[in-house]
Formats: sequence, structure tokens, C-alpha cells
Amino acid sequence: MSGAGSRGAEAGAAQAEPAGAALSVDVAGLLAQLARSFALLLPVYALGYLGLSFSWVLLALGLLVWCRRSRGLKATRLCRALALLEDEERAVRLGVRACDLPAWVHFPDTERAEWLNKTVKHMWPFICQFIEKLFRETIEPAVRGANTHLSTFSFTKVDVGQQPLRINGVKVYTENVDKRQIILDLQISFVGNCEIDLEIKRYFCRAGVQSIQIHGTMRVILEPLIGDMPLVGALSIFFLRKPLIEINWTGLTNLLDIPGLNGLSDTIILDIISNYLVLPNRITVPLVSEVQIAQLRFPIPKGVLRIHFIEAQDLQGKDTYLKGLVKGKSDPYGVIRVGNQIFQSKVIKESLSPKWNEVYEALVYEHPGQELEIELFDEDPDKDDFLGSLMIDLIEVEKERLLDEWFTLDEVPRGKLHLKLEWLTLMPNASNLDKVLTDIRADRDEANDGLSSSLLILYLDSARNLPSGKKINSNPNPLVQMSVGHKAQESKIRYKTNEPVWEENFTFFIHNPKRQDLEVEVKDEQHQCSLGHLKIPLSQLLTSDDMTMNQRFQLSNSGPNSTLKMKIALRVLHLEKQERSPDHQHSAQVKRPSVAKEGRKISVRSQKSASPGSGDSSTAPCTPVMGSSSKPGMEERTQPVEASPQGPRDLGRSSSSLQTGATCSPSHVSVKEPTPSIASDISLPIATQELRQRLRQLENGTTLGQSPLGQIQLTIRHSSQRNKLVVVVHSCRNLIAFSEDGSDPYVRMYLLPDKRRSGRRKTHVSKKTLNPVFDQSFDFSVSLPEVRRRTLDVAVKNSGGFLSKDKGLLGKVLVGLASEELARGWTQWYDLTEDGTRPHVVT
Repeated sequence: MSGAGSRGAEAGAAQAEPAGAALSVDVAGLLAQLARSFALLLPVYALGYLGLSFSWVLLALGLLVWCRRSRGLKATRLCRALALLEDEERAVRLGVRACDLPAWVHFPDTERAEWLNKTVKHMWPFICQFIEKLFRETIEPAVRGANTHLSTFSFTKVDVGQQPLRINGVKVYTENVDKRQIILDLQISFVGNCEIDLEIKRYFCRAGVQSIQIHGTMRVILEPLIGDMPLVGALSIFFLRKPLIEINWTGLTNLLDIPGLNGLSDTIILDIISNYLVLPNRITVPLVSEVQIAQLRFPIPKGVLRIHFIEAQDLQGKDTYLKGLVKGKSDPYGVIRVGNQIFQSKVIKESLSPKWNEVYEALVYEHPGQELEIELFDEDPDKDDFLGSLMIDLIEVEKERLLDEWFTLDEVPRGKLHLKLEWLTLMPNASNLDKVLTDIRADRDEANDGLSSSLLILYLDSARNLPSGKKINSNPNPLVQMSVGHKAQESKIRYKTNEPVWEENFTFFIHNPKRQDLEVEVKDEQHQCSLGHLKIPLSQLLTSDDMTMNQRFQLSNSGPNSTLKMKIALRVLHLEKQERSPDHQHSAQVKRPSVAKEGRKISVRSQKSASPGSGDSSTAPCTPVMGSSSKPGMEERTQPVEASPQGPRDLGRSSSSLQTGATCSPSHVSVKEPTPSIASDISLPIATQELRQRLRQLENGTTLGQSPLGQIQLTIRHSSQRNKLVVVVHSCRNLIAFSEDGSDPYVRMYLLPDKRRSGRRKTHVSKKTLNPVFDQSFDFSVSLPEVRRRTLDVAVKNSGGFLSKDKGLLGKVLVGLASEELARGWTQWYDLTEDGTRPHVVT
């Protein structure tokens, strides 16, 4: 009995232990669960308490799912790319798509370079040491010195990873090249699990990069070849176009992986790379001391390609109705690219045989390997449909000089495109200038825009003995603004120095060098004040040796010994017409795509341009600025937009594509509006087009008054004591109604050619009125001699609400400030026009 009792007690105790264990509570886990539930329910409660729609909850959930899906896809693409690099043959046998294959698979003139990859792999640890040294000894001090807030910036870890850079193909050019140079194109891919961590101790901020992918075509030029060792004078390296880049962020920069911001961050990094490594910028390493490094780093362009984008025929009808039962037409537009320069035509509504009649001009630096690429799209509200493509070898265009042909579109069942292509040679003398001016009718009008007669090439070297700016004994942050007419470009900023060195190259298309001037101003970026300026009539270059000036120029309104060293060259754009027999047949070589271009049908307009310079702000250095119309006084200018080699849709597929431009034609980053044609008034900025259409609707068969868009009253004067231009916006009258409820007008102003965000001035918004009263005063820091060379750009716009479509231009006026009455000032009514030209002053 006692034994049975003891066994029963033991069994009871054994049963009691699990019961006790089951009753134990994980307090930390329970609190964490309650916190998560509270965090989920709090937004719902807050929305209900504030009386907001439940759709905000759905929007937040959708954004969360989108974020997680985006990060998951990025990790998947990284794994696929690593798998392809580790075992290329196995990946190919498992059925890699055609677009993911290396370039040597498709192109017989592109060779494999396994010996080079083995060499790079062996050297990789030492390359990593060099990169780490570069980050810590060069980049880190430069970032610290750029701003006082970054004085505690440091790299805590720099690990490039164990996976070396891979070269997937090498192409050596043996035809149409100089005998004293060797040109190679390297198809490079870098897929690395690198770890680069940085820290700003002052703000307890940590961030970094976890992995990075770079794919692109890098050109290597060995020139000049010499008869002594090392046989090569210098080595030049650059990308033919922007490489594909994808980054996984860590730490605080994880926010950059949020959809919408990820494209912005990648585009900013691409712009930084472009400023150093994308054509026409390059890295040049001299191997012998006698080589003229400046001439190799910034060579003169090989030529200028003038593209007459005329018309198309027999395009596909992509618009459908009633779920595809009824087929309609298309709304075609074209995207034209030469290297890194991209132009977009206007949209022709409801047409299968559109006529554009637009003209664009593009610089050609490296025609072996560069092509003219054209894609046609049908504009749609969501995604634009693909209508065909065309790729033309520029070597053929250079041989023929002039081509006027119909080209059959690729990758579509039907469609033809009519182009007229002119190869313009850069002549170092003015013997043909008068004939060129006559051909483009520049000798008959006073306009500074239209077809170009010449090209201005400016090499900005350095400055000496600049004044200290507003603060005495403090070094300025100098930058240089250059303008010809209303085309302006800007150099990089050099921090804390009065003897800056830029070594940058700029180009300007010139309409008539006999009447135009180059205006250069050195500014202090920190205090927004002028450090000196100079004005050079381009007619001086016409009488100079080789139409070139290479000297130190004395700055006006600056220090007594303040100089700016520049090399300026003018080249006349001459079309050499070749004598041919009447039965001569010529045709440009059209390159057929060897790979199906997946992901091409991307809406150019549906993507948002994330570049910092894509809004109303500044012009990009080292990019040719195109004129917008043949009409005189046109102020709005749009530059060729630079695009990454693959758009977001291309990133949606495997980013392990080991080629870029050689096998797949790129997709395009969006532009906000069509690139203005330089010889046709039908390609004005889209806001002006919409305004003209609205005017026609308002007119509706009746005759509008002398001021159909209304008027604006301004007071303009220059205060010599404050050294500022003062503009008072009083009121507007008789504006047009933007909607049934009227308009919500406000006034935006720029002092051209400065169109940076910091130079913009805006009034408040007046709601639902056609006769707003503002009475607001604005000022611009500018001296009286300088302001006489400027133009005041005043635009009246409709604000609309958040995410509203009722936004647009109500009218515009351009006010010249060269009047002698500026010091005393005036108050006047100005007529608003569609583009600001020929403003009529009402007293």
C-alpha cells in the first residue's frame, strides 16, 4: 500500500509540473504582441477619430506590400546575377533568356576574355585595398570639407566583397579609327555583396550599402601610340552611356529602398557617375609626361548630327474600345537617342501617318560604337504601347553626309519612318560661315535661336586671386555660370578656395556668332554673390588664329588681379555635299536587333524623372542645350534628357544581363514634356501647347480682344543701396478660367538665365478668381550692370489642388531689363501671351 501511494504521489507530482509549466506566462512576448496590435490598431483609430477615409489604411497596407515585394525582387535578382557569374555555363544551360546572355554570344566581333577575368580575379584583393584607400584618404576628407555639418563623417567599414569585376566581352575596333589609337569596348558586370558603412557621429547617423550591381559598356582608348616605351601616351576610360546600377541600402538609407525613392537615389548616383565617367566626360591617365592631358580629356566632337524627324506611315493602331472589340488609331510620338542625348517629339493625336517636321541637333564624340536609336510609342494614360524601333550606324551617315530616306521599323509587323540626316563637319575657319548663315536663314533675322551655324567649345581651367566675397578673409565657394543668349550652363562648386581648379568642358550650339556673346560670371555659392564677370563677343573668335582663344581673362567687378583661365574654340558646322552620279544608290546601314527587347514597351510619360535637374531648375553641365523654337525671344528651353540604359521595367527582369547597349536598346527615363524642336514652332513646351488649345476653345468662332490671356501689373526697379532688383507683383486682370470654378492663380518668377530652384520666386495662391490681387514684393541679389544682361521671366499659373489635374500655365511675359529707367523704376500692365514673346505693354 505504501509503495502504491508513493507511486501515486510521484505521478501526481509529475502531472503537476506540466500543469505549472503550462500556466507560466511569457510576459515579454505578451507585451510585444500587445505593442504590435496597438501599433496596427492605432492608425485605424486615428483615422476614425479624425474622420478620414478608410482608404488611407488600404493605401498604407498597399505601400507596405509594395515595399516588401520590391525588396524581395531585388534580392532575387541579386541571387540570379550571382548564380550566373559563378557558373555561367550551367546558368545558360538552365535556360537563361536571350537578353541575359553575354554579348559574345550574339556578336561575332565581340570576343570572350576569360584570361582577363582570371587576371582581374588574381588582382582583386589588391584592387580592394586601393578602393578602401581611395574611400578613406580621398573621399572621406572631401566630404568632411564640403560642409561643417559633415565634419564628423567617416567610413566605418569598406569591404568591396569577394566577387571580382567581370568582363563579359571585348570588342576591338579596327576600321574607321585613327592609326595612332586603339579603341576597345569592354562589357563589364559587377555584382558584389559589398559592405560600405558610414557614420556621422555628430548626429548619431549610420547608413551604408549592402550590395551593388553595375552593368555597362566601358570604352578604353589607348592614344597616342608612340615609338618609345611604353608605346602608349595615355589611357582614357569612360562609359558610352549611363551604366545600369542597382543598390541595396542599409541603416538609415534603407528609406531609399521605398518605391518612388529607390529610383530617385539610383538616378542621383547615376548623375554623379555621369559627371566623371559618362561620355563626354572621361578619366585620362597620362603614361608619358609630354602628352597634352587637357586635349585628351576633353576632345573636340567628331561632328554634329542634325536629325530631321519628319513623318511616319502605316503605323499600328494600338488604341482599342469596348474591351478590344473596336480598334482605333494611335497617338504616336518618337524618342530619339544619340549616346547620352535623348530627345522626345510631340504627340500627334489619332493618327497612323503622323507628321512631326521637327529638327534636333546632337553632338557625336565617338561614332565607332555609337548609333542613332529611334523608338516610336503610342501615348496612353497608363502605359505607352511600342510602335517600332530603328537603329542606324553613324559611320554610314558620316560617309554619306546627307540621307533623306524612308526606313522600315523593326520589331513590328508594319510601319515606316521618314528621316533626313545631315552630318555636319566642324570647320576651324570662317570661310564657309556666310554660306552656312544663309542656308539656315540666320542672316535675315535677329533671333538667337534656331538651326545652329557653329559650335562653341569651352574648356574651363581655373581661376586666380578671386575676392573673398561678402565676408572678409574667408575663402568663397566659387562656381562659374556661362551663357550664350538664353542657353546657360554651370560648373561644379569648388569649396573654400580663391584659386579653384575646374578642368571642365562645355559646349554651346550657336545660331549666329556675329551677333551673339559669351557671358561668364563667377559666383560664390555660399553667399550667392558675384565674384566677377566678363563678356566676350563671339565675333572675336572669328578673327583669332584657328578660331581659338587660350588665355587668362581679366574679370570685371572683381579683384585687381582676379583672372579666369579658359580655352574657347569656335567651329563652323559645314555640310559637305558630295558630287555623285544620278544613278548613285545609297542607304544607311540599319542595325537589326539580334535579341528580343523585353520590357521595352515602357511608358515614357508614366515614369517620373527623378533627376535633380529635371524640374524647372538648372541646366546640366557638359550637356548641349538645345534651342526651342525659331521664334525670337523664346525663353523656355529644354535640354536633351539623359537616361539610364535600362528603365525600371528592365530592372524588373533579371539584372544579371551582362550587356547593355550592344544587344538591347535601352528604355527611357521620362521627360516631363517634349524636347523642343529647334526649327519648328509646333514643338513648344507642352504647357504652351495646352494653353493655345484652350485659347482656341475659348475663341470658338468669336474674336478675342487684344489681351486674350489677360494682363499682369508689375513694378520693377533696381535698388542701388541694397544692390537688388525689386519686383512688386500687384495684380492680374481678365485671366482665363481654367475650370468651371474659375482659376486658382499664382505668379512664378525667374531672373534668366538662372532657373535654379533657389532663384525662383512665387506669390501666394488666390482661390477661384480671374482678377487676383497679390501686392507682394520680391527681390533678386544682382548688381545694376549685371541685371541689364538679364531677362525677367514672369508666368501666371493655375495651382489646382493636391493630385489635381487642373494645373497649368495661364500666361507668361518676358521683361527685358536693359532699360536706362531701371534705377528709377516703373509700374506697368503687361499683356500675357502663350510663350512670353513680344509682350505688349499697357500704360
